[in-house]
Amino acid sequence: MTDATAATGAPAQARRPFASLLTLDEHTKRRNATEARFKAYGLAAVLAGLFFLVVLFVSIISNGIPAFTRMVVELDFTLTQAQFDEAESQLLKTGAYQGYFVEGFDKALEERGVEVEYDAAVLDRLIGKVGGIMREFYAANPDKIGEEVVFELPTSSRVDGYFNGRLKREDVSDSRFLEASDLDLADELYEAGIIKSDFNWTFITGADSGVDNPGGAGIGASVVGSFFMMIVVLALSLPIGVATSIYLEEFAPKNWFTDLIEVNISNLAAVPSIVFGILGLAVFIQFAGLPQSAPLVGGLVLTLMTLPTIIISTRASLKAVPPSIRDAALGVGASKMQSVFHHVLPLAMPGILTGTIIGLAQALGETAPLLLIGMVGFVARGYPDSFLTGFTEANSAMPAQIYTWAARADASFYEKAWGGIIVLLLFLMTMNIIAIILRRRFERRW
Repeated sequence: MTDATAATGAPAQARRPFASLLTLDEHTKRRNATEARFKAYGLAAVLAGLFFLVVLFVSIISNGIPAFTRMVVELDFTLTQAQFDEAESQLLKTGAYQGYFVEGFDKALEERGVEVEYDAAVLDRLIGKVGGIMREFYAANPDKIGEEVVFELPTSSRVDGYFNGRLKREDVSDSRFLEASDLDLADELYEAGIIKSDFNWTFITGADSGVDNPGGAGIGASVVGSFFMMIVVLALSLPIGVATSIYLEEFAPKNWFTDLIEVNISNLAAVPSIVFGILGLAVFIQFAGLPQSAPLVGGLVLTLMTLPTIIISTRASLKAVPPSIRDAALGVGASKMQSVFHHVLPLAMPGILTGTIIGLAQALGETAPLLLIGMVGFVARGYPDSFLTGFTEANSAMPAQIYTWAARADASFYEKAWGGIIVLLLFLMTMNIIAIILRRRFERRW
């Protein structure tokens, strides 16, 4: 009995008592408390991220919505053939049309019972010189002569800011742009329905109008420039990136040279984007002599920046295909190339498409490379003449246009910049939705 006790070690009375699984000991309680705290920290982090995301979206939408609306002066106007001939026969043709507009404006006030004193200078500050707009319209539409035409003329940026709440009456100081007394006429016209709010289609379809006309500025030409750049990026980065990934993952021998290539591809993915802009300026513009500010050059620069992202995502998709797929194809007599292109590549296609679209979305929002090739310094004031010239003619892009508007002094351009951000986010969200749909459409389970 003594020997048995000595062999088992400690005396029986010193042994640890048996613990039931139904009762929590101190160690289990501490572990459960730690897990609960970790869950609370994770939930707090998620809620904080959602809070800042909501603040970001609310800020963008609240500041950008005014860019999609504008205050316009609506005027029913009829130009007779005699007035047209008289105006075209004069030396100052736009001045004659301006006089006709003032007469039509007086008639509109009289019909609506608005009695307020004003002069032509007040109209110039509220609306601007509209004689050129009217002459251009009737020159392009001679069939409208003699018919009643509804003109919707945008107000000046300061009057627009007054109705949008950006400019307070007490903050107005008399200048050649606007006087405090002009707002009395503006209020009378608004109550009479002559000045009203309208959707700003010019912002969607128009082009940049320069630093003196924020009301006429639009992002349409920049959208076209970004579209041509994305065509170049997609046409070059997708085949080159996928071919590189297939070779490195499936066919390249594993040696120091391929290891060096893989390390450099990973490093290129982390290089600041402005470095690619410097490379594009030196190679494509200064050495190759390609046109500055052209979407073709912008697309080439963004292709260099997007390639590492597509290569990395494509290789990850190829690695995700089980080795048994390759072994089964080789086992039934397929060659190495047949096993890759007939079996592995179709199964990896969802990930490849997703990575490609994400890379394109990243390139769509880049501004720094475009700074170096001159797309910020160029003001796009029109659409390209044809599809081919869209690649070679100087143009701008959405991020570059937003940067240009944000750098200008007029607060109206600041609203345009926020509105441009909304348009850019819509494009990015659309591309990400397409990536999700393609992934679910082509995804296969094994």
